[in-house]
Amino acid sequence: MAVLLHLSDTHFGTERTRVVEALLRCLARQTVDVAVMSGDITQRARPAEFRLARAFVDRLRALLPAVPLLVLPGNHDIPLFDLRRRLFRPFGSFRRTFGEALEPEYEDDSLQLQLVNTVTRWRHTAGVVDADQIERVAHRLAAARPGQLRVVVTHQPLAVTRGADAADLARGHAAAIQRWGLAGADLLLGGHIHLPYVQPLTVADTLGPVRRLWVVQAGTAVSRRIRHEAGNSFNLIRHGAGACVVERWDYQEAADDFACCMRTPLALDRH
Repeated sequence: MAVLLHLSDTHFGTERTRVVEALLRCLARQTVDVAVMSGDITQRARPAEFRLARAFVDRLRALLPAVPLLVLPGNHDIPLFDLRRRLFRPFGSFRRTFGEALEPEYEDDSLQLQLVNTVTRWRHTAGVVDADQIERVAHRLAAARPGQLRVVVTHQPLAVTRGADAADLARGHAAAIQRWGLAGADLLLGGHIHLPYVQPLTVADTLGPVRRLWVVQAGTAVSRRIRHEAGNSFNLIRHGAGACVVERWDYQEAADDFACCMRTPLALDRH
């Protein structure tokens, strides 16, 4: 099976050094085909934090030299206090560190992967999926080849499991779920709230049957900004031959290592 590595919310500037080292040791033992980081790579978009983030990415690429790595900005990756930079060059440091593309894409025989930038300079934490993004992603989903796992990645979540997290939903989430689900999306990956979970969704229209897709959220990989109910974690998504399993790997304090703590098989809907 092919393996997609999903890291999120590293928040460099608040990283736990021993967790960073444990993560890299763990990933050195894994077989990974593609990797994605779904935003909030830094804590406050400061130059020193981007340098730390780039050093981590360089080490990750050295461990996985043949693995494509796609990086998505989060709301913490644009300046908060430097209003001039926020208004006129919000993604300047991100682009200098990770390249010009804010919505990179990847495709191979088993995977179609699209990253959607939900960050806006006009909002502090809230994200937005606009109509143009929804249509662009939907058209590409509809053109996916048979057998490809169709994955869309945003920073802010498109669905939540708790009412307390509803304020963190990306604006436009309902329209995106409906359109992307009917266009063939299998997985919607995200981060932002530092809470890992897997949640099924269903979409339907008057002309077709009900279709199921899945929201897969990642926790914070290495930051000390953890939720009380969730520590540091990342996801491995194994897929192939119509099957898909999400593995959640949690940092174990006593062992100073990551271990797989949950495996969730996903029933993929191919009609």
